[in-house]
Amino acid sequence: MTRHPTSTLDHLLTLQLAVAWAGEAGEEPRLGWWRTDLHSEFGGQDLFERLLPNTAPWAVLQAVREAARRTDAQQRSRSHDPDRLVTLFRFGFELDEHLDERLADLKRAGLPPEQALPGLAEVVHEDWDAEAFTEWVGAHGDPDHTASPSGRLVKTDTDAPERLAAKLVAALAPFPDAYPMPHVRT
Repeated sequence: MTRHPTSTLDHLLTLQLAVAWAGEAGEEPRLGWWRTDLHSEFGGQDLFERLLPNTAPWAVLQAVREAARRTDAQQRSRSHDPDRLVTLFRFGFELDEHLDERLADLKRAGLPPEQALPGLAEVVHEDWDAEAFTEWVGAHGDPDHTASPSGRLVKTDTDAPERLAAKLVAALAPFPDAYPMPHVRT
């Protein structure tokens, strides 16, 4: 079993949580890729603050990540061989388990998400800034991909998780109306 450095897990979680947050629809729509309204003041945020006062910010982000993961899984299932696709929300069983464990550890640590994962503060705000998100995505490199029936097939020469994740994030641009599911085939 490969144990990934905490810095790698934190980086991947930051990317997942930022994209999941940006993909929300709802009262204050962002990209609208999943039908959730969990991060808005009168959406899920209010509910989580009443139910989980100590971990509400983490619970909101974890819930939008799960919505993104489910959307990703549904789209991946349309592929003729979904188990061979690696996406931002599915790196493979082992790494996905480590990410879930790390997220649980961060929640238990008691720090707010923006302090535990400083990169989140660059992206996740109360107000949606499409231009800032576009710049953030662009900072992850060239969106080198081709269209495929499953989504955007990313051209890459690496399987290093951090570099691969950056390429998957970069391939989100340009932003379509539906989740474009950037992926690589293993």
